[in-house]
Amino acid sequence: MNNLSLKPLCLSLMMAIAPLAAHAETADRSQVPVGSLTEVAAFAGPGPSGIVVTPQGRTFVGFPRHAIDHPGMTLGELVNGKLQPYPSAQVSEPSALTDAQRLISVHGMTLDTSGMLWLIDDGKHAGHDGIAPGAAKVVGIDLNTNKIVHSVVLKDALLQDSHMNDLRVDLTHGAQGTAFVADSSFGDSPAIVVVDIATGKQRRVLSNDPSVVPQKDFVTQLDGVPMRYEGGKSLFPHGGVDSVALAPDSSRLYYSPLTSRHLWSLPTAALANFSLDDKQLAKEIRDEGEKVMTDGMDMDRQGRLYLTDAEHHQILRRWPDGHLDVVLRDPRLVWPDGLFVAGNSVYVTLGQWDRLGKNVDTRKPPYLLIRTSTDGTPNFNAQP
Repeated sequence: MNNLSLKPLCLSLMMAIAPLAAHAETADRSQVPVGSLTEVAAFAGPGPSGIVVTPQGRTFVGFPRHAIDHPGMTLGELVNGKLQPYPSAQVSEPSALTDAQRLISVHGMTLDTSGMLWLIDDGKHAGHDGIAPGAAKVVGIDLNTNKIVHSVVLKDALLQDSHMNDLRVDLTHGAQGTAFVADSSFGDSPAIVVVDIATGKQRRVLSNDPSVVPQKDFVTQLDGVPMRYEGGKSLFPHGGVDSVALAPDSSRLYYSPLTSRHLWSLPTAALANFSLDDKQLAKEIRDEGEKVMTDGMDMDRQGRLYLTDAEHHQILRRWPDGHLDVVLRDPRLVWPDGLFVAGNSVYVTLGQWDRLGKNVDTRKPPYLLIRTSTDGTPNFNAQP
């Protein structure tokens, strides 16, 4: 056999071996941990949702009752590592106070630019039909006096299948600010709820807009199980508009349905204008492009948007130019829920909500509150 006849044979052998060699060297980078996770607190139960950490280091956690009607506090402050009912046991725990006077089910939480703590009380008890009068409300607490100074009961903007999920408060519109609330709905009626804090005037907007409703053909994979959205029959947490974040200058509200991979935004000037109807508001919506399935999100002072990613046990960051990077990846991030940016730290509650169904509960306490740094650089060269 001459050299010329050997060349095709050698070339064929090299082509056959090359894919094998490449395959042998390949590692799945999606399994490589990114960033560092610090455990701030562990809760035996109930599951946490909302989280706020002040510049002074005060830490507040919400424990809603719409999934489990628990007898403990619905709002707590971590003091020396231990939870205390906030602003008082009478207000935060079941008591003789009326539904309008106490907190029923604290879900989303935020700080406004003046440092006031704001809560959305969804007013819902698990196992109870509907929402009692006075139970659902927007609440503002002065952290200097630890007193409730605003409590706007939701009436005109409330439906009996409402799921008042999260909120942001814009102090640049309205005499005392304007609250934007994500009603993701326990039924089929999601909407953005707008509340003028000073007057109590309130309304529902964009209830049928594609930017607010669940994506009908949505498919997710949680804990390795692929699932398709099937309305109320869906076996994973689902719903309409859920994630909300306010631009650093309060000029835009960013939002997304829970059952979606799309991000949208609106000028707050338009949202706060009660004279604009849904058709006029829809013209102001900006399509911000695709992202991941998110529950909690928040924006830092640089305009970077932080997003929970339950499908991949991650926290992502979206930069102003639209590109994404991974801030934290850790298998302990089982359904990251509430997210709050404080300085160069991101705080996240891990409620394991995807493991709680109508007839099954595979959650395993403790439920964690964790912190990670915004300054970390992903190490894609790390070995799994």
